[in-house]
Amino acid sequence: MAMASFFSIHPNSHFNINFNRKKKTITTSLSTLKKPSKMQVPFELKQGQNRIFHQLPSGLNMEVIYQKGILKDSTNVETLRKRRRKNPPLVFIHGSFHAAWCWAVHWLPFFSGFGYDCYAVSLLGQGESDVSSGPAAGTLQTHAMDVANFVEKEINIPPVLIGHSFGGLIVQSYISNMSNTSFSGSNNMHPELAGAILVCSVPPSGNSGLVWRYLFSKPIAAFKVTMSLAAKAFATSLPLCKETFFSNEMEDNLVQRYQELMKDSSRMPLFDLKKLNESLPVSSVPKSFVKILVVGANNDFIVDNEGLNETANFYGVPPVSIEGVAHDMMLDCSWEKGAQVILSWLNDFNKQGSQ
Repeated sequence: MAMASFFSIHPNSHFNINFNRKKKTITTSLSTLKKPSKMQVPFELKQGQNRIFHQLPSGLNMEVIYQKGILKDSTNVETLRKRRRKNPPLVFIHGSFHAAWCWAVHWLPFFSGFGYDCYAVSLLGQGESDVSSGPAAGTLQTHAMDVANFVEKEINIPPVLIGHSFGGLIVQSYISNMSNTSFSGSNNMHPELAGAILVCSVPPSGNSGLVWRYLFSKPIAAFKVTMSLAAKAFATSLPLCKETFFSNEMEDNLVQRYQELMKDSSRMPLFDLKKLNESLPVSSVPKSFVKILVVGANNDFIVDNEGLNETANFYGVPPVSIEGVAHDMMLDCSWEKGAQVILSWLNDFNKQGSQ
């Protein structure tokens, strides 16, 4: 089994944050909102959610689903304003075969209900975003730059980036470029972050370590993962899709719904694998440069415990492994478990920042 084929699967606060950046607001035209859908499988937004298209410097448009923060337990407008001023915005970045919709099902309503403004992007070539030229949607660096451009143009204060799977690797690239003082020029600017959360993330070295561990310790699992993701068999096999992304307890009708959305979300590969390998590992960053949470799933079929520990050790933080949850933590039947852990971390983060 070729390594490339398997690879195709795919504490301390940062005190230099500039919270006085010029305020920007998301704006869009009615014509933009009425753009023809690129996805054949429709995803209907929930109450309180909106879709806009952020124009990148290239002229291509990136889909963003956003949901403003509310407080479910309060009708006091001033309380909500204070909470939203205190809470950093959350920007969610998906992994392969997913798009902004994967966050909009559960986590956007959940976190917005606690006063967090939430924004989920669809990377180029995914979801309703435009398709870039070339064999792949982009590189690790260009995807990170697209996220940085959105943050720079549309977000009022430094956000917390939340990346899942390969989206977590993009967040890591963002952080390493943000810390690189040699970066200059508007096209390479990576705005300050309040923090970052890596969810079932691909490790800083990529999937090469996972490849060898699976080949020698779990050859059957290695074959299944390769078939599911490299050969995209998840799109035609419901049992394989379920085993790859979800818990056994997940209802088949939900798995089928997400399977259809995943199949339709990725019109081109997220990365050129050769170029991705050449850009890894991501550059290390100084300890305490930015506050980071590393979260994994105990039942993750793709990123194993060693991969979780590698990421946590790289950033010098303790890993958090959540029991009874699979790789697609934000869509799984026990999605609340991961959401609660992240909410607790965010609340502690806000308390530290106010002291």
